[in-house]
Order: sequence, then C-alpha cells, then structure tokens
Amino acid sequence: MAEQDKILMSQREANRFYVIRQAIDKKITQRQAAELLHRGERQIRRLVRRVRTEGNAGICHKSRGKRSHNGIREKIKNKVITLCGTTYREFGPTHAHEKLLAIHKIKISDETLRGWFQQEDLPYKKRKKRPHREWRKRKEHRGEMVQMDGSHHDWFERRGPSCVLMGLVDDATGEVYARFYEYEGTIPALDSFKRYGKRYGLPQSVYVDRHTTYKSTAVSTIYEELHDIKPMSDFQKSLDLLGVTVIYAYSPQAKGRIERVFETFQDRVVKEMRLAGVKNITEGNAFLDGYLPEYNRMFAKEPLKKADFHGPITNKRALDEILSIKTKRALRNDFTVAHNKVLYQITSNIRAKHVMVEERTDGSMRILHNKQRLKYTVIDVRPQKQETRTKKFRIQRVCKPSGMHPWRSPGKAMVSARIQRQTAIQNRTF
Repeated sequence: MAEQDKILMSQREANRFYVIRQAIDKKITQRQAAELLHRGERQIRRLVRRVRTEGNAGICHKSRGKRSHNGIREKIKNKVITLCGTTYREFGPTHAHEKLLAIHKIKISDETLRGWFQQEDLPYKKRKKRPHREWRKRKEHRGEMVQMDGSHHDWFERRGPSCVLMGLVDDATGEVYARFYEYEGTIPALDSFKRYGKRYGLPQSVYVDRHTTYKSTAVSTIYEELHDIKPMSDFQKSLDLLGVTVIYAYSPQAKGRIERVFETFQDRVVKEMRLAGVKNITEGNAFLDGYLPEYNRMFAKEPLKKADFHGPITNKRALDEILSIKTKRALRNDFTVAHNKVLYQITSNIRAKHVMVEERTDGSMRILHNKQRLKYTVIDVRPQKQETRTKKFRIQRVCKPSGMHPWRSPGKAMVSARIQRQTAIQNRTF
C-alpha cells in the first residue's frame, strides 16, 4: 500500500509544482506564475484546479508519450520546403506565407516557416539588427534569475598561485556567492552551482556568457541535424536535467551586475585578503565563507516581492550524479578503458562495447554500465612490449661442382644415359 502513495516526479515537475503551490497559497499571482513557467494564464488556471482536485499527481502532464493531434503532416512540410527552396527561393517567411496561402491553399504561419527556414538553412533576406543598450529592471523575486561568471585576476597579489573566482549573483537582491578555483571550466562551474543550490535552492534560470564552458561550439552531427537537436555543453545538459533555464548573454554589458560585483571584489576583497594574509585557494575559500555574509548584509537589497522562487532539491544524492561530466568510452577486448590519458582495468564481468565515465565535482570518478557502477583499477605502468629476436642468417657454403660432374659435361652424361637405356632393352629382348 505504501508503494501506491508514491508519486514519481522529475526535477522540472517539482519546480513547476513549487510555483503552482505558491500560486495556490496566494503568495504570487497566476499571471506571475505564467510568466515564470513560460505558460499561458489559462494553463496555469487548469494546473491550479488539477492540483487542488487531484493533489500532487495533478502536476504531471496527461499527454505524456502521446503524439500531437494538431501537428502538421510530414507530407505537407516536405512540399512547403520544396516550394520555398525552388519556386519561392529567397522569399521571406511572411512573403512565402502569403504565396502559399493564395496560390497553393496551404495555410502555414510565418513563424512556423521561419523555424523551418532555420532548420533547413534556407537563405532569405533578414533585417539588420542594430546594437541596442538598455538598462534592464531587476527581477522581482529572489531565485528568479542568477547571473554567473568567472573572474581572472591576481587575487593573492603574487603571494600564491593564480586562480579564478567563480561568482553567482541573485538578480533580484544582489546576494553574492563566490568561490576560488584553479581554472574556469566545467567542473568548477558545476561545483559552484551545486554549492549554491544546496545553500539557497535551485534558481529558475542562470544568465551566463558564451564561454565554451557554458555554450557548446561543437558542430551538429547528421543524427542531430535530422532530429533537430542542438549540441549542448556538459554544463547545459546538467542544468537542463534539473529544469534550470540557461540564458546566454551577447555582451558583457548584458550581465553588468556580476561584472560590477567583480570590480568591487577586485578592490575590496583583494585588500581584505591582504590584511588577513591569505596566500592560497584553500585559505581564500575559508576567508569567503566568513566574508560573504557580511558583504551581503551591507550591499544586498530586498526584493520587490517576498516570494522565493528557489526550487527545492528533491534528492541531494542525485544532484551529485546530475552535476557531473559524463563521457562515453569504448570497452576494449582486454576489459580496459582509456580516459584522459589514463588506462583503467575493469574487474567487473560485463558484456558491453561502451561504458559511461562519470567525473564528479569532488574529484572522484565512476565507470557505469546501464547505470550500474563497475569495479576498476588504475593501470599505473603499461606492460612493455617484448623485444622481438632478430634471426641470425647463417652464411651457407657455396659448393662448386667438380670437373667430372654432369653439369660440367652434359654431353657425356646424355651419351651414358642412352647406352644404359639400350642395354636395358637388349636384356629384355633376350
């Protein structure tokens, strides 16, 4: 009976349920919930009614796994793409929409055509975008958006090694969470986000720049192009599983709040660490644990609305698994796996061609197959190849035939052979 009371809910559905519960408890309006979840107000009202009548299970989508009933047929889509690639080549989406409706009686919206043009890489004249700078108003709720970036600076003033400060700033309040790392990469970004999430909760969105850590620069494979899948970085994949939206900035001015925080830190924190005698990353992180609460008390602001949009973490153990780098590796015939120039010997008895290598933020590594953890050992020294023995060629002695050898006198040998044959015939006759 206890199994029937369990409700399987993903992290994204848990975040959605949290927002709907805020709307039910009158902490936020339904319009605000619609803007936060990127849904219409009518759908929010339906979700509120379903949660009230069905309980927590009402947040799950009823059409999960079903095919859309109002989707455009593939035959019509292929016909439209063919026409736009030949007859209406270089037509804009609006112009092509008018021609398709007037001549071919095909009713397709211009925005749908615009998306198809981008998928099929069909050329058309685009309006030039002018650079625009506008002051953006703060978000109204804590946890609605967090700006994240890394700052390269001589933080220890040559008293210690060079490092990077990974910072996260709440857009509504200006509260700062920061930590020192050796470099700006995927593992530091995931680790700083995990520590922020365990302290405050999961934000609804993260605003980052277009660094390769956050945005993938890989070229789409044929499979991804056919299925309209865009390459994603490991950071974006992890946050997508948590239901956190990643927003990319196109200029440093767009995320000006965290840039100004870094300017302040490069002045204030450097001097404070100089007074405290901080010399390395470990001491710097210990210093930040005591300094940041005081800094936030002095400079953070109260949000416009009191509701906190930080989502709950349903499973903290699963959070360590999600916020990790997963790499698919081949399993060799001798049950070895090569990863980052290190060879690992799999001791578990499995039958597979590939395994998944999982690098976690705490520095540990796991090798998995079908989500099962495999036992392995590190091969420190590879076995050296045995030297192949070179064969010694023996010099053979050349024997010269004597003067009486048949090779030397082939005529005499032929005569003697003929005499022998004649003698044998006479013996048979008599």
